[in-house]
Amino acid sequence: MDLKKMMDYSFSQQTVETWQQKAEEALQGKSIDSLSRETYENIQLKPLYTKEDVNEKTLSQFPGSGDFRRGSEALGYIGNPWEIAQRIVAENPEDFKEKLKDSIAKGQTAIAFIPSVSIVKELPELITNYYQSYPFSVNGAQFQNEIIYGMAALQNSEKISGYVGKDPISLFAKQGGEKDYLDSVYDRLVETIQAASSACPRLKTLLVDTPVYHNGGANAVQELAIALSTAVHHIEQLKSRGMGVKDILNKLVFHFSIGSQFFMEIAKLRAARSVWSKIVEAYDAAPEAEGKMVISAETSWYTKTAYDPYVNVLRASNEAFAAILGGIQFLHVSPFNEPEGRATLFSDRMARNTQLILKEEASLSSVVDPAGGSWYVESLTNQLMEQAWTLFLKIEEKGGILPALQSNWLQEEIKEVAVKRQKDIFSRKQSIVGINKYANLEDTPLKVEFSEDLKTISSTVRPVQQTRLAEPYEKLRKRAEKLAKEKTSPAVGLVCLGKLKNHKARADFISDILAPGGIKTVRSREVEEINDAMNFVNETKFHHYILCGSDDDYRAVGLAIVKAIKSNFPKAMLYLAGLPERADQKVLLDNGISQFIHLKSICYEIAASILAEMEAE
Repeated sequence: MDLKKMMDYSFSQQTVETWQQKAEEALQGKSIDSLSRETYENIQLKPLYTKEDVNEKTLSQFPGSGDFRRGSEALGYIGNPWEIAQRIVAENPEDFKEKLKDSIAKGQTAIAFIPSVSIVKELPELITNYYQSYPFSVNGAQFQNEIIYGMAALQNSEKISGYVGKDPISLFAKQGGEKDYLDSVYDRLVETIQAASSACPRLKTLLVDTPVYHNGGANAVQELAIALSTAVHHIEQLKSRGMGVKDILNKLVFHFSIGSQFFMEIAKLRAARSVWSKIVEAYDAAPEAEGKMVISAETSWYTKTAYDPYVNVLRASNEAFAAILGGIQFLHVSPFNEPEGRATLFSDRMARNTQLILKEEASLSSVVDPAGGSWYVESLTNQLMEQAWTLFLKIEEKGGILPALQSNWLQEEIKEVAVKRQKDIFSRKQSIVGINKYANLEDTPLKVEFSEDLKTISSTVRPVQQTRLAEPYEKLRKRAEKLAKEKTSPAVGLVCLGKLKNHKARADFISDILAPGGIKTVRSREVEEINDAMNFVNETKFHHYILCGSDDDYRAVGLAIVKAIKSNFPKAMLYLAGLPERADQKVLLDNGISQFIHLKSICYEIAASILAEMEAE
């Protein structure tokens, strides 16, 4: 082809049908539907999205308009960059003062901290050099009143911006309690909001705080619906106490946790703005208020792990990236050692620099809504909007967020999703790197205290249980470590039948299955005959052995080896990697095999049962 023909050449028009045909050829007979999967939101994810999946006429063409999915501001972060709001955890006022100074010098752009009695008491003095120049990003919780009144007394308090918010409902969901108690909390909240409005008019003081539900296992639809219902409850409570809707909306901030499902989390934030604009419209607020949803976010505590903790840096980076693409105004990136409940100078710096890299090096603050127009993201956004609205209406039919919690209906809905997540982790349908896959037995874990069932203040209201997803496996690892100290290091012998190519895949599989439980595997040399297996058992003297080989090797020598081991070592527990044909299974079970470990086995249950047997020895 000469240059002229090359310049005149055009590619032939392709269709979805053409792609589907090519894809199914690559799948070697499997249907293209085999690539689809269902999310915890009951959304069916397809392998390919096109413009046919979205009604283009309903999409917002530009940020700052339409349904505001593309952002509240026309210029996005170009005009208003998100605030780097790394929360400071300090032991005492002096420690807080030094950490705040250091954080701001190294890129922090907001005053964010965990309130405590000692810090709140001296807060006005501690923030003297910063409060007029940096916005606040604080969940005041039970300290909100003291924080607000302390700041109101500061000189030029009208320059204070950001938020020091409180969400009585999230505290109720986390701790349980009585409805009458909430009534008095709202009475006091109105007084605090009004005091702040007078002294600090730019400061927002009303919070919709959803991490308590996220950390209980809620899916994106539930988080959105709960956020809407909570916001509506706030509005109605404050209206009944004399506040106007416009004033209430002006003080409102939404706070979300951002999980590991990258595109779902982007869509969650985009959908939040869209459905919230409809709520605001329903209250007949000024049109400019519809798109002014202020969103604060934090990377997920629920997804973090105590083992292989540096992987948490990668998890938090992924979550922070999603949050920024979703269009937040404040962001806290959790330090990799967050499960310990504290941070170090190093982990704080790593977390803060994650945001700085995304802002300065990846230049995410220089582009407006980069996710806009993706058929996948737009389709997810639409489906989340529809499902969240349906669930929101269902909650309202039950009387609103408070009755839904008081009846424990909402807790059960969240628990149902949490159980599904746990089952997928146990079976390894869903991976947690370093926990249920690629576990490192030489790893030094973080020092954590595991979650316990919460005691309720009320006999009828159950708090939403806060448990990290990795905790069940981490508890297994702790049991294995305790066993190693008190008795012997948990180990299982792998009787590897035949040549390396015959047994390696199943031996690797078994090692990967047991390592998450803290159980080491020791492999034999290539076992060609009964004596090879017996020598290995004699050398190692373990109580548990697993045969690993090909189906042909199992048929050739497997049964004879099982009989020999059980004859000479009757107390030995024997397992077999793989799932033989039904007739062979019965013979093997009758002659001493305890269980078959295969791709459909529940990883967690296998490791837990073997560990329990070792503890009982």
